[in-house]
Amino acid sequence: MEKTYLIAGLTVKMDTYGRTLEQAKPYLYDVSGDCDIAIVSNWKVFRDEFPSWSDDMGEYIFSGFDFYKKLLGYDGMMVHSSAVVVDGTAYLFTADSGTGKSTHTNLWLKQFGDRAYILNDDKPAIRREKDGWFAYGTPWSGKHDLSRNIRVPLGGVAVLNRAEENAIAPFAGVEAIQQLLKQINRPKGMDCRVKVMELLDLLMKEVPIWKLDCNMEVEAAQVAYGAMSGKDA
Repeated sequence: MEKTYLIAGLTVKMDTYGRTLEQAKPYLYDVSGDCDIAIVSNWKVFRDEFPSWSDDMGEYIFSGFDFYKKLLGYDGMMVHSSAVVVDGTAYLFTADSGTGKSTHTNLWLKQFGDRAYILNDDKPAIRREKDGWFAYGTPWSGKHDLSRNIRVPLGGVAVLNRAEENAIAPFAGVEAIQQLLKQINRPKGMDCRVKVMELLDLLMKEVPIWKLDCNMEVEAAQVAYGAMSGKDA
């Protein structure tokens, strides 16, 4: 049965099931009339191409793909990252799978206690709005489903790299573009690709981007927060 949700500040119609349906429950929204986005996952069409995937997994991935593709039309995109909020500001940590994004943001929870929470642990949405950039939780929130259906000002994005010593510095240029593009949804089609590049260009001009070398000690959270917030941890 088709239901309506509020995701990333947009009304979304979606007929889904299993894991996606369960993780979308906090986003249910009572509204009549047309919606901003109608999700069509097309998973069943491609099932034979991914024989190792369960129906739950396929629906989860394809529904998310369609949402983030259509989000481009609302000046938004997905960043594969773990998003943590401290004192009402969101900080995104992005890297290849297995690098330690979630491990790092958990250090923030340890360091800041009740001041901190996870906004989304896998695929937060970010949008450029009239009053700045904002991060949102979404139902596509990773295997542990850590997410909140709220809108939070985006304070910075860090590309995370495992290292023995903790260090953080502003990140720009070709290497930064390449690293961020690897973690952003890039749907096929020239119009989509152009829109992604336009949004990425604006993001890098308007939001601080950082390169974070870190170990897995609490000091890493202190170092990252100090630079990204401009405040003492």
